[in-house]
Amino acid sequence: MKIAVCIKRTPDSESRFRIAASGTGIDETGLKFDIDDFASYAVEVALQLNEKSGGGDTVVYAVGPDVVQESLRKAMSMGVTRAVQLKSDTQPADGLAVAKALAAELSTGGYDLVLFGKHAFDTSAGIVGTATAELLGIPCVTAATKLDIANGRGTARRELEGAAEVVEFPLPAAVTIDEGIARPRYPSLKGIMAAKKKPLEVKPAQLGETRVTVTKMELPPDRPAGRIIGEGPAAVPELVRLLQTEAKVL
Repeated sequence: MKIAVCIKRTPDSESRFRIAASGTGIDETGLKFDIDDFASYAVEVALQLNEKSGGGDTVVYAVGPDVVQESLRKAMSMGVTRAVQLKSDTQPADGLAVAKALAAELSTGGYDLVLFGKHAFDTSAGIVGTATAELLGIPCVTAATKLDIANGRGTARRELEGAAEVVEFPLPAAVTIDEGIARPRYPSLKGIMAAKKKPLEVKPAQLGETRVTVTKMELPPDRPAGRIIGEGPAAVPELVRLLQTEAKVL
């Protein structure tokens, strides 16, 4: 089976962030970057599907400047066959523009399955997967927590509020991957060495018109410090009064 996985390079979610001097992005000094968590689940799912089927071609794509090559190499060290960087000067904020660049490249790839993370940690927009599927004219299943492929069709499980649904779809198709589906494998030393020899192709990203840009970024205000108003039952009247007059939640 021929599978494409579209990934994104994002900061580690445990990092402490600062706004850059430009005011339109984060200060990347000292930040650790990696494959976005949801995208790493998608890489693992692709590898497992092809291992289960007895072989296949798994290709990973990323849109962005040359720094995304580190994430592409990591995906190859996990077992991906090859990688393609769709190069742009910066990481686009416009999810539709990214989808257009991916669709332009994927349209001639002959892929049975195109996988994405459910959304990226830095934007949480969840646009790219569904928009790419629409541009390619293929069915799309979002937030899959289980995925099986057999006889040219796919079956996916999606978790809902208090329930779950199972959907079936024909191939080719796009699927966005949710957490809980698979734990990404660690690259082995053999895999890391092999990744250095695997092909990483660089092509210009066909973004088209970019209509969404970041004009300002700011951190949320610090939460005010808490205060102790008393102990035991005697503190309840004052607590109720403050919840009514200051917090206004009662």
